[in-house]
Amino acid sequence: MDTTGIHDEALARLHCSGPERLGRLSNHAPMAVEALAARGRAAAVHHWLDLYARKLEDFPAGHARVTHANWPQALGDPRRAADWIAYFRELLAQRPWRDVLAEWWPRLLPGMYGGSTHPVIRVGHAVRGLLAGGGGDAETVDATAPRLVELAHGLGYWAARHHPAPAVLPLPEAADAVRALHAVPPIGVRTEASRSASRASRTCPGGRRRR
Repeated sequence: MDTTGIHDEALARLHCSGPERLGRLSNHAPMAVEALAARGRAAAVHHWLDLYARKLEDFPAGHARVTHANWPQALGDPRRAADWIAYFRELLAQRPWRDVLAEWWPRLLPGMYGGSTHPVIRVGHAVRGLLAGGGGDAETVDATAPRLVELAHGLGYWAARHHPAPAVLPLPEAADAVRALHAVPPIGVRTEASRSASRASRTCPGGRRRR
């Protein structure tokens, strides 16, 4: 448990940054600083964050407000990350965080695969941070405000990247593991052209590759 306040300081630094970079890579910093603090390495947090900061991007712009009425239409739209985070910040300002989490994790669970499961992992770190910081209920909200905001960021990222898995299709029985593996349809084959396009998308104007 971090009693130095460094965990909260680091989260406050990070909440000006977006949940992703390059449109697809998750921001690992909130999870890393929570893990460092939880393992008794809070003294290393700011130095680590200084090194990671070059990978952070600005917080994204909002598009349209998420509300109690329109949230199903906004679910799974990564362009709405800022809108979702704002929505959860409102909810967490009005209700205990445990109540918000209990209402929303069943809604979000079917789409936990979006963002390579990083959103749900971020929520897990946020919850552990809240539990370690006094619970985050109304009487301790001042002491844990950055951790409540972190939960809003995690839930908002999860909602924006919500991506349910396709239906599971039964496969015929196989005599051994090799035949069973061969019966699984491939997701797709990456050609050299697709790899070249991917590399080009990561190159900034002037030929300098993005970090």
